[in-house]
Amino acid sequence: MIELLVVISVIGLLASVVLVALNDARKKSRDTKRLADMAQMQKALDLYYNINNRYPSPNSDSSCSGWDTTADGVFVSALRTAGIIAQDIKDPSINASCANYRYYRYGAGTSGCSANRGDFYVLGVNDMETSGRPYPQSPGWSCPSRNWQNEFDWVVGKFEK
Repeated sequence: MIELLVVISVIGLLASVVLVALNDARKKSRDTKRLADMAQMQKALDLYYNINNRYPSPNSDSSCSGWDTTADGVFVSALRTAGIIAQDIKDPSINASCANYRYYRYGAGTSGCSANRGDFYVLGVNDMETSGRPYPQSPGWSCPSRNWQNEFDWVVGKFEK
């Protein structure tokens, strides 16, 4: 009887270790998808810029401080309307009211950035599940009076000029 209890305890311990490892693998998988989505979005934004000589304006959400977000799956709809992306880019697990992906296009000179460089966009992932802020592979983006890396786990930006 004691041997049977020991075997059951060992099996239970092994099962819990496997479940923890599986949960970590799922988090890593979602973060990998997020990074792939951001790479796709950067290429789509560059293509949009090449066609229109400017980055798209965001679909401002007043409840999310004006950021274009993925709360409903629509993310920078101008890219889809222009045929640059085939489907909406949506976070694999949205767990925030303002979603996890955010985009905004700022005017020249905003936050102390050089007005000579023109307007710029900021693209970010609010929450990467496998790391704290900042995510180790985040390119980062800042202007003299604002550092978006403090607001996002992963963030990038680009000037129009």
